[in-house]
Amino acid sequence: MDFENLNEMLVAWTGEIDSFMYTYILVILLVFVGIYYTIRTKGVQIRYIKDMFTQLTEKKHVQGQKSISSFQALMVSTASRVGTGNIAGIATAVATGGPGAIFWMWLMALIGAASAFIESTLAQIYKIRGKEGEFRGGPAYYIQQGLGKRWLGIIFAWALILCFAFGFNGLQAFNMTSALEYYIPDYATNGTAIGVGIVLIVFTAFVIFGGAKRISIITSIIVPIMAIAYIALALWTTVTNLGELPAVFGTIFESAFNFQSIAGGFAGSVVMLGIKRGLFSNEAGMGSAPNAAATASVSHPVKQGLVQSLSVYIDTLLICTCSAMMVMIFWVQDPEAAQALNGMPLVQLAVNNAVGEVGIHFITFAIFAFAFSSLIGNYFYAETNFRYIFKNTKWGMLVFRVLCLAAIFYGCVNSFDLAWNLADIFMGFMAIINLVAILLLGKWALAALDDYTRQRKAGKDPVFLASSVPGMPPCECWTTADLQNFGPNPVEEYIEEAANFDAEGLK
Repeated sequence: MDFENLNEMLVAWTGEIDSFMYTYILVILLVFVGIYYTIRTKGVQIRYIKDMFTQLTEKKHVQGQKSISSFQALMVSTASRVGTGNIAGIATAVATGGPGAIFWMWLMALIGAASAFIESTLAQIYKIRGKEGEFRGGPAYYIQQGLGKRWLGIIFAWALILCFAFGFNGLQAFNMTSALEYYIPDYATNGTAIGVGIVLIVFTAFVIFGGAKRISIITSIIVPIMAIAYIALALWTTVTNLGELPAVFGTIFESAFNFQSIAGGFAGSVVMLGIKRGLFSNEAGMGSAPNAAATASVSHPVKQGLVQSLSVYIDTLLICTCSAMMVMIFWVQDPEAAQALNGMPLVQLAVNNAVGEVGIHFITFAIFAFAFSSLIGNYFYAETNFRYIFKNTKWGMLVFRVLCLAAIFYGCVNSFDLAWNLADIFMGFMAIINLVAILLLGKWALAALDDYTRQRKAGKDPVFLASSVPGMPPCECWTTADLQNFGPNPVEEYIEEAANFDAEGLK
């Protein structure tokens, strides 16, 4: 059997596993957990929208060179969430499942924000503190401490590593290089992809091996600027095509509720594509963002839970909707051309349709910026879980980092049909473990929310003490209410650190 036939067989086999997992297990769990916690929290993701924004200005509460603020933790999680899935992923969902997938992505974001709140609050409750003030945590940690099952935490950690370090990072790299197809039609075979792969792993290596602080400017400054510019481009496209909006929304809702086509093939329907690509984009309930949420130094776990719910909205309701509007305006204006395309080529021609060729250049640059930020954010999640499994292992970390770089290079030079399926499977597997865990442990997040609400009603700035919740399993932090504020305004500090080009930072 040659390699091509083996690859086709593996794609078909993993596709069947993928479809079964999402159709019969994950969709039910995601929807159930999201609705359950929306009810149990009394719609916390809507009720406390104002607090989501006010918590961003809170200063750190512990000293330490590596302690970070709530705003910085939001930037880490958003850098991972906002990637090529927000651009190419939307186009793929529309082209494959139909425009109705957009509606189901919106709905899953609203429901999933409740799950995101619970998992991130739990990550804060069960975080641990390092020697330099930094915090670490996530599902592996709350599974071990809250449920007392380290073995299950290790299984989750491995699933996350396989999903993010090798699956998603390979996909981000592939989407980056495929954006060059517009400029170089045979980019995959003439050596361009190899060259891009080498440059990309060199830049990534500078970051993950701890050198060249200058590279952080990409994730800290350029990506937020690119996100704002991307939103502005989408708004311009929408405003200048207001007459098309009735047809756009009509097409989306007609496709979303075409029950005949849904019943005909649920596994490939708009519902499934919307949920899968939505989960790939905003990661609500999946167990990845809690790794970033746990790193924040805040006075109450609920504060970071609310901030992570906001991150879901930024990702799906804002940036994904921008992509959807540009694609759908092109779709209703030139349906024959739009329906013949998929992924990045569809996005590029949609933008070209809106603002001309300059839009294609902008999208290409945006793809590279967003994808690189995701590579770094995904690696951060993977390293956190690698350290959970192996504690302090210097040589093991070196091998791990080299393998992560190899996965990125492989993604640049290979078609990733198999990787899409494998990433979906690992994503589904870790999501199932995490969703079951937050169902079992959610009562402690709800108790923390009750404590937060009581203090807010009393006019206080909420401060959490684990002893205030009877019966809570032991946690390492939250043993004192004597908190101080450290450092300057968190937004100001974040920008200053990102733009720090002094000699010491470049060593």
